[in-house]
Amino acid sequence: MIPANMLKFYIDGQWVDPISTARIGVENPATEEIVCEVAMGNEKDADRAILAARAAFDGWTYTPVKDRIALVKRILDIYNDRYEDFAQVMSTEMGAPITWARNAQAWAGQVHIEATIKAAEEMVWEYNRGSTRIVYEGIGVCSLITPWNWPMNQIACKVAPALVAGCTMVLKPSEIAPLSGVLFAQVLHDAGVPKGVFNLVNGSGPEVGARMSSHPEVDMVSFTGSTRAGTAIAAAAAPTVKRVAQELGGKSPNIILPSADIAEAVAAGVNAVMSNTGQSCDAPTRMLVPRDRQAEALKVAKDTADAIKVGDPRDEDTVLGPLVSKLQFDKVQRLIQAGIDEGATLVTGGVGRPADLNRGWFVRPTVFGDVVNAMTISKEEIFGPVLAIQPYDSIEDAIQQANDTVYGLAAYIAGPVEDAKPVARRLRAGTVNLNYPDWDTSAPFGGYKQSGNGREYADWGIHDFCEVKGIVGYGD
Repeated sequence: MIPANMLKFYIDGQWVDPISTARIGVENPATEEIVCEVAMGNEKDADRAILAARAAFDGWTYTPVKDRIALVKRILDIYNDRYEDFAQVMSTEMGAPITWARNAQAWAGQVHIEATIKAAEEMVWEYNRGSTRIVYEGIGVCSLITPWNWPMNQIACKVAPALVAGCTMVLKPSEIAPLSGVLFAQVLHDAGVPKGVFNLVNGSGPEVGARMSSHPEVDMVSFTGSTRAGTAIAAAAAPTVKRVAQELGGKSPNIILPSADIAEAVAAGVNAVMSNTGQSCDAPTRMLVPRDRQAEALKVAKDTADAIKVGDPRDEDTVLGPLVSKLQFDKVQRLIQAGIDEGATLVTGGVGRPADLNRGWFVRPTVFGDVVNAMTISKEEIFGPVLAIQPYDSIEDAIQQANDTVYGLAAYIAGPVEDAKPVARRLRAGTVNLNYPDWDTSAPFGGYKQSGNGREYADWGIHDFCEVKGIVGYGD
């Protein structure tokens, strides 16, 4: 299923022809076939969308909150009506296995919109502190730049809170996976979003993304992607002192406590890494296990990884689909080879495609043992189905190894909760997950250190898109 209007942009309430004539092919990474073309904008296209958002801001931001929430509810209804379409396009554009596309990728968009609605209805938008009136209001025009690995997750958890906060916006989805973004723009149009409030321009980061980050009429940039791109965006935004919210890379540790059920904890950790073909910034890619139980952990990890079904994303039993592109495939191959070259123990997997797949960007589920923090596979974000297992000698050693990274997006601990709690408090990460809990879309999501700043999801996301005004002398 290919959405209409792939060669147009959504600006000022209508689908318009781009100023730029550039196009690129959209590849199905499972077949390496081009399924359609997408228009690639330039700075002038970005300018047109930004100015439309600016013109719409006053009218939208002074719309009552209840009406803004009502609009997001209509968006949710139409999204749900087209739920299968979203699952199908994400399976096509990024190779997500169709069951995963339904149960995780399309579901993520749905639950983030739901969480935003609930948070907006519960939020106290104005209150008195003495004679001062505290008011939350939309920050202004927002540039929203989203990645390819969780397309609707990141679009929904930016667009929905920005709308209820009273912001207007320009969305630039990843040009690698643009189908879901174009489909979502149609959903917003059908829901009756006022013209100029939401705009969509496809294009490259260095051209369209850079212009969206530097334009003087933009008040905030919300970006999800690599740390390298995030630093460029922050630099572009700095001269005009924009607010910049960033969810960047990760290299999340997973501490298996001595008191944990090793077999259960390791198997769950392997499956967590391999989900979404390892293309999640918060994946628990560094598993820390007691040194005297590493051999046991490696056997469990091998058995679990070897049992994962890799193959055609259209098959409802497939667990692991392809990586999103040849570029990503080549990067992951390079890093797997680095692990071998630097002396880690290759437990299973390795370089090359699975034996029965000769087309598509498929990678063998790979597990390394005897990893140390100095190795490349322990330091670099691989963004593929690759697990590094590192032994530790004490809880103190495990905490030190876990925190020895430039990233701080997420961390994981497996073991009795009372044993895990004191360890969790010492991990420098924005989210610490105990025993692989269900996804909590009301919890704050964001990183420490080079994993970014700001927090997304529910009320946390709404706050990121708000300014706080104090009207002093307002009275009781």
